[in-house]
Amino acid sequence: MTAADKPNILIADDQRDVREALRLLLKSEGWNCKAVEGPSDALAAVREQHFDVALIDLNYTRDTTSGAEGLELLRELKKLDEDLPVVIMTAWGTINVAVEAMRLGAGDFIEKPWDNQRLMSVLGNQHALGRAQRKGQRLQAANVLLRGPAAEGFIAEAPSMRRLLDNLARVAPSDANVLILGENGTGKGVIARLLHDASKRAEESFVKVNMGGIPESVFEAEMFGHVRGAFTDAKSDRIGRFELADGGSLFLDEIANIPVAQQPKLLRVLEDGELERVGSSRTLKVDVRLISATNADLAGEVAAGSFRKDLLFRLNTVELHLPPLRERGEDVPLLARSFLDRFARRYQRDGLKFAPSALNALGAYAWPGNVRELSHAIERAVLMTAGDTLDASSLNLNAESVAAGSGAMVSPAGSAPMTVEETEKRLVRQALERTGGNIQRAAGLLGLSRPALYRRMEKYGIE
Repeated sequence: MTAADKPNILIADDQRDVREALRLLLKSEGWNCKAVEGPSDALAAVREQHFDVALIDLNYTRDTTSGAEGLELLRELKKLDEDLPVVIMTAWGTINVAVEAMRLGAGDFIEKPWDNQRLMSVLGNQHALGRAQRKGQRLQAANVLLRGPAAEGFIAEAPSMRRLLDNLARVAPSDANVLILGENGTGKGVIARLLHDASKRAEESFVKVNMGGIPESVFEAEMFGHVRGAFTDAKSDRIGRFELADGGSLFLDEIANIPVAQQPKLLRVLEDGELERVGSSRTLKVDVRLISATNADLAGEVAAGSFRKDLLFRLNTVELHLPPLRERGEDVPLLARSFLDRFARRYQRDGLKFAPSALNALGAYAWPGNVRELSHAIERAVLMTAGDTLDASSLNLNAESVAAGSGAMVSPAGSAPMTVEETEKRLVRQALERTGGNIQRAAGLLGLSRPALYRRMEKYGIE
């Protein structure tokens, strides 16, 4: 067991011989110990360091036996770290004091003189419970907010993709940071997930963060977490994205969008594995494998002064270049059929198939929006085609029309590119028309809940 693997315990007792006896016992059992004399030192220690368990005395002033000092220390410890397991110890144990300590959040109660076997059993149980609770919180937060879907039905038959997967297989088992480069819509998030699933961290959290969606004003709180009272809206402690990914992988999409002022803070975590929640001076250690992605020219950003060179060096230990769809000709019909099957099931359009003209059009098109554009085009065709066969006209592709960025859709010839919002509005109208205005059926057709459909109708002014 390395020093990093040993549990950390805080001991607070006013008697030096008691502190020393506990320190020697716990050290022999493989614990890292910090022993302090009184409540103020105990609180200062918790502000500066993470502890797995605290073992505190109830009385610190000579000839005092009420337990009030220890109960107040317990209250303050819980304010600083509500998840810290605390074990109370006193030579003047009474049922009333024990009940009050438990009510305030103590995990257990030990009387002096202690029995070594019982003491170690109690501390071991509290440590295990604390770890389980923290892991449960991380998993719950990750499942609710952050965990992305596994890469199902991944298609990569083109030679350019086979080379990428060979490189991925070599780097995935390591803990090296990986930078994924590629155009918008190429599937960088899917590659990130494959990296995680093929790593030794596969059973731990995979946390995805879109760096372009985090305002600079809340960057630190989102990434590093905050403690209750750190700012006006901080009503409770919050776990940051790095803590959520502890032991697993953190995927930072659109990495080029990190504000320059925040880049040194990210660099520090990558270099030292240490962070502080906003509003706290206590340093936390995290073990995170970083995967990042961008469609930007980071070397150019470095030359322009908008991206730190030392941060780029930390991010791109290994670079993976994801080819655009126009360089994956063999994959286009396979992806198209996969999307057709998926959307036909979602929208209850069994029996749909491609006409030869549709397959020819799919192969001839340049796909400026890459796999994302292909997915949108097939989904739109599934919803808007009346018959059982999708032909070239059903796809609304125009070889002379170029999608304007990742948020654009290809429109019929002679018209401007259709944005995702315009497409969504059209799909909602189409679903309502096909179902005669039946909200329940239209929602099912679109794969939405009734409230979600109502929100979109209100958003687009659809009666």
